Amino acid sequence: MSYGVAAALQAAVYQRLAGTGALAGVPIHDAIPPGGGSGTYVLLGPEEVSDQSDKSGGGAEHRFVVSVISDAEGFLAAKAVAAAVSDALVDAALTLGRGRLVGLHFLRAVAKRRDAGAVRRIDLTFRARVED
Repeated sequence: MSYGVAAALQAAVYQRLAGTGALAGVPIHDAIPPGGGSGTYVLLGPEEVSDQSDKSGGGAEHRFVVSVISDAEGFLAAKAVAAAVSDALVDAALTLGRGRLVGLHFLRAVAKRRDAGAVRRIDLTFRARVED
């Protein structure tokens, strides 16, 4: 197993989201903006990686979270952005700077209120299978 493809996968996910027309004007971050951020934005989040190597070579499964965070009233705005994120990533043929993406699939989403109901957060979990 190798964790070597992790940075290349994150960069490809970022590029895919940044180039998606439905997400135009929505900031994409890999850390919470200073002051906690405002408006609606996408946050590239944590991941868990497990070995998926076999006799043909090294590989890994990356389960990673992409969050949509919004202070817009209600969940509608956050859900529209979350749908655009999902549409952009599910089964995407991403080109990685290292390794090869075998498949990219949606696993689950969790939507919740934070900060006494002032902020909505939707955490989308994806599974990527990569070979190095």
